[in-house]
Amino acid sequence: MTDNHSKAIPNRLFFRLFQTGNVLQRQVQKEMGVSTVQWAVLGALSRPGYENGISFNELTEYLIVSRQNLDGVLKRLERDNHVARIAHPQDGRARLVLLTAQGLAFWESLQPKIDEFYRQALAGFGFDDEVSLLHYLNKLNADLAKVEISPQQVALESDDA
Repeated sequence: MTDNHSKAIPNRLFFRLFQTGNVLQRQVQKEMGVSTVQWAVLGALSRPGYENGISFNELTEYLIVSRQNLDGVLKRLERDNHVARIAHPQDGRARLVLLTAQGLAFWESLQPKIDEFYRQALAGFGFDDEVSLLHYLNKLNADLAKVEISPQQVALESDDA
């Protein structure tokens, strides 16, 4: 197998992931009227055990988004009265993000649409397919988090070519 062929599959795989993310964002906005990040924030805040909020830092880590991106999304959700930032009870300098009653009602109103979105998006998948895809995406996510490219590795790879 030539070097170009060995690079073709990873290149196509990562390009398809890029395309899939873009299609997901477009379709969620079109069908739900929220962005994928808003959807993720509302979902994260609606989880059992987070009724009293979650710290901003914990939320960025859970969602794997930048502070700047999350701040902008939270400002929009606050404007719509779906979330609130309140003082942390043990640390007055820190803030907690929590779902408001209006935000919870909005989240609950989205559930039928979300269920239908999932049903249509996964129509070509059987249960085993879904479990396998989840498994492989979890594996890829874990491996992506470990990527560290040193200049020495790049130089060695270039010398081998």
